[in-house]
Amino acid sequence: MVMTTDGKLREYDISVDTDEPQQILSFMPERKTNSILAVDSSEREIASFTLGKGRADWGPLTIYAVTKSGDEFLAQGTSAETRNLSTLYDYQHKYVTALVKQLPPGTVFPSVSRPVLIHPPTTIKSPAARQGPFLLQPSPRTLDDSEGGDATDMAYLSFDADGNEEDSDSQETQHLGVIVIAFQDGKVDVCLDVEKVEAQWETKVPNRDLPMLAVYETIDLGLVSTLNKISVTPGQAPLSDLLQGNHPVFLLDPIHTETFYVYHAFGVHSLNIGPVLQSLAAALHNDDDSEATSLDATLQKSAGTTVQPILSTFSIERKCSNPVIAVTIPNDVYLTYSIFILTSAMRITSFPLNLRAESPHAPSSHLLPLDKDGEQFKQKSFWLTPLEGPPAYVSLLQKTPYTPAPALDRSSGLPKLPQLALPRASSGDRGFVLTPDTLRYLGEVGRELANQSTAIKLGVRQADERVKLQQQEVYRMAQRANQMNALIKQLKGPRRAASEARFGAIQAKQKDLLGRLDRVLQEMMERASPGISENETKWFEELGRMKVDVMGLGRYDDESLVARTRLLEREYARLTPTLKEVFEKEKRRKEKNALMNQGLGFSQAFELGQRSNSE
Repeated sequence: MVMTTDGKLREYDISVDTDEPQQILSFMPERKTNSILAVDSSEREIASFTLGKGRADWGPLTIYAVTKSGDEFLAQGTSAETRNLSTLYDYQHKYVTALVKQLPPGTVFPSVSRPVLIHPPTTIKSPAARQGPFLLQPSPRTLDDSEGGDATDMAYLSFDADGNEEDSDSQETQHLGVIVIAFQDGKVDVCLDVEKVEAQWETKVPNRDLPMLAVYETIDLGLVSTLNKISVTPGQAPLSDLLQGNHPVFLLDPIHTETFYVYHAFGVHSLNIGPVLQSLAAALHNDDDSEATSLDATLQKSAGTTVQPILSTFSIERKCSNPVIAVTIPNDVYLTYSIFILTSAMRITSFPLNLRAESPHAPSSHLLPLDKDGEQFKQKSFWLTPLEGPPAYVSLLQKTPYTPAPALDRSSGLPKLPQLALPRASSGDRGFVLTPDTLRYLGEVGRELANQSTAIKLGVRQADERVKLQQQEVYRMAQRANQMNALIKQLKGPRRAASEARFGAIQAKQKDLLGRLDRVLQEMMERASPGISENETKWFEELGRMKVDVMGLGRYDDESLVARTRLLEREYARLTPTLKEVFEKEKRRKEKNALMNQGLGFSQAFELGQRSNSE
């Protein structure tokens, strides 16, 4: 797929024809010759495009494009309301039905994901509608001391709000999409795709509603501030002019979907959107409606994207840079999981990356849920009820799990300070020259190293204290375990024997009390009613009559229920084989009639059946 600046997207199938595209999509309307409106050229030049993603929606069939002015367009989809809903849904149903018919025969849903060769449906003659530009709400902010810049690249990131696809069937409806847009001045807009697109085609009544993206945050890569700190000689052009040749490009991590990279003319930055996803997941799953923990309050306290520079190619001494022209992360089991960076000076820099066991925005599935006080829900026992008052054992550790200091966190494997890949010195260069800018840079780096060293020392000290505390806790738990073992031995030994003897005495006493109770009750009944009452006499007579009806007066009584039941069983056993033969004959007759009536019409078969029944 090739996108040109005029908004023409051409799709080629190199196995069929490398010269002629299979289809062409236009993201820009034709310029009207009679129009007198002045339109900036950046509003009609496409900077980049990306393919949409999603589940149970039109995301995979959507193509997003961004112009240099930052306006976004999409083809094959919109989320706005339309007047002709019946026509729209009819087209969508026909489109999906045509796609489903191209699946291999015998496909049963849900099925295993596999590639299938399909072609665009021809049931709908109208072309797919072009939607846009997007409404960005709220409006993205501009960077300080920046005159702005053209958009250079965009990417679509898809996530699951829970991070776990097998928890429930509702995960498909909780799909979360993020669109990121890069600009020349180092600005990166993070937008949430909250309104899912729906397919729409061009009709006589165009839809004038525009789709919307929610702007979550604007990231500053620090390019403008870095260039503005460097002093220039009188008459020299400001270093901010170097941003005119800057072209940031995105690279998505093939393994960790919450991590992506931005490489540009001044280096490479790593961006981790995991904290944002964690905050959004907590906000979406928050069921408490109180003011302190409402959705708005949670979003106001949500974290931002983690930005980390990993490579710098800008030389403060020479006031120039070697642009990064390519970045790749091999996704192969035979190659190491690393990032490789190539600069325009043919210098390759690589950083080994760490594989994380699970996504940072996914909740831990092996932990119990937390209550309002931060404690885990305890498993309640049916037999044991806790005593009132203070607990029998209080741990020295905190209720919340221990987390290492951020200075000791190297989960990604990237360096804390960006590595330098400066331009090579020319033949006539006098060597390193100490200037106020270089002194300022060395001072900043030294201060940053000192801060990191102090943070690492504090983190190590905190970890040592935690280890000592856990050792004390292990010693206390061992002591308590020994006490419990001694108590268990005592319960199994002498206390068990004493308890068994006591239980035996209680059982013997209970037997004596039950015998005495029976004797007392019998004596009371004899005193209250020495003989049988009239009701009891009638009941006994009724029982005798019922016995005669069931069992009969004698052994050969044919009117008893027992004799009649045995006679019924013998008759059923005698008639069953005959009934089975009749049933089989009727079944064969129906099959024969069905074969004979295959060539007949409905009326003929009905008439033939009437004659057969009459005969």
